[in-house]
Amino acid sequence: MKKLRWAVYALVAIFVATGCDDKKTQAGTDADSLDVDSIIIADSTIYGRCGDGTAMNTLELITDKGDTVMYTLQGEEMEGAVYGGLLIGDKLAVIEGKSSEDARFAEKVINLTSLLGKWTSIDKTFEICEGGVVVSNVKEPKPYIDWKILNGKLLLSSDTFDIYSLGADSLYLENDKGIYAYRRIVVK
Repeated sequence: MKKLRWAVYALVAIFVATGCDDKKTQAGTDADSLDVDSIIIADSTIYGRCGDGTAMNTLELITDKGDTVMYTLQGEEMEGAVYGGLLIGDKLAVIEGKSSEDARFAEKVINLTSLLGKWTSIDKTFEICEGGVVVSNVKEPKPYIDWKILNGKLLLSSDTFDIYSLGADSLYLENDKGIYAYRRIVVK
């Protein structure tokens, strides 16, 4: 009888030890692994429309939440900080700079309405559409399928670009590989 009791105690001890070891392994595995898909980068961009209070050195932004925010667009650091121009009613993406007690400064303003359209270069043609959709030639080696602005940068599928210049008929995008020039295709 004593041998049976010790055998039961031994089996229980083995099950407990095995169960604890399994939990330690699982917990250690979870803590050591990094799931890249779960990393979320916060977007500091403020979206809205250009208001009718916009002037040469000021921007009135009516945010998507309905708030009206006034930004100053002046100073040496502001040169070239507006991409695509400012037209009342256009959709804008604003990266806010350091604010003072008197004013809020826009570090970068991207006119999303000007960004929309069909663009072409020597080797690539794509159309940036509303809703984050990009239509491109499927035969290209790496066609763009979606876009968004994230912290003042343009993300075209998996590629990230700084907008170097955006005009009525030209778009220059820059990344660590160089500057890419595109011209607008006007559809008649």
